[in-house]
Amino acid sequence: MKAFVFPGQGAQFVGMGQDLYESNAQVHDMMEQANNILGFRITDLMFNGTEDDLKKTSVTQPAIFIHSVALARAMGDEFKPDMAAGHSLGEFSALVATGAMTFEDGLKLVSARAQAMQEACEINPSTMAAVLALPDEKVEEICNSVDGVVVCANYNCPGQIVISGENEAIDAACAKALEAGAKRALKLKVGGGFHSPCMEPARAKLAEAIANTKFSTPICPVYQNVDAKPHTAPEEIKANLIAQLTAPVRWTQSVKNMIADGATEFVELGPGKVLQGLVSKIDRSVAVSGRQ
Repeated sequence: MKAFVFPGQGAQFVGMGQDLYESNAQVHDMMEQANNILGFRITDLMFNGTEDDLKKTSVTQPAIFIHSVALARAMGDEFKPDMAAGHSLGEFSALVATGAMTFEDGLKLVSARAQAMQEACEINPSTMAAVLALPDEKVEEICNSVDGVVVCANYNCPGQIVISGENEAIDAACAKALEAGAKRALKLKVGGGFHSPCMEPARAKLAEAIANTKFSTPICPVYQNVDAKPHTAPEEIKANLIAQLTAPVRWTQSVKNMIADGATEFVELGPGKVLQGLVSKIDRSVAVSGRQ
């Protein structure tokens, strides 16, 4: 069985999607539609912008979403997923690619999400850090022992967890992780503490936008970040998308569950190869490939 997976923030690169835009009429029209919906030419930034342009949350998230959905569209009849999942932002790409919502609605939600997250970062100065080579339970224990807000935000693969929270709490947790034997505890260049209580202001705004968006039953189960389980019911999908902003991304658990449910091949659609690497670290027995 084939699982299609979609990357999140951090995978962007200058020139992303340009070859598809120039070679595929359907993708060309879809990207021009995106420019109109957003009110600025995001394609100019994707194709010819600077790395700093692409790092802005308000640009990064729509750009990765557009590129990922374009790759699925360009596959035409070849896109036949038995199951799908996306990492954080990638969950929106997965839902649009599998027909749970329209491209237009998905892009509007992604744009609203990016804006709300940016505003939440300004309200609550916060950050994230990657902790390498410690068991999940040890990292959770460290987060619980630190004053202030710090939580496990991304369970990426065994031995790789991203923590998220207030700046001072992250510094304290990184110091404790290194004392406990972590190979590295490295602060990330991100706008704020995503997937933590620091995103609570954004969650309320996103909840309203999601409530006003029409969702349909996807063509295959989508394994959502919040509980790592397969979902097809529109109301469940909506509730999980809202919860996702302040809850951890359970990527390791999602991949393990997909394999347990029969996935033997994972195809990453979107910029970069991050998810291919993570899937291989979670289970080396499955085939991985990608299109970018």
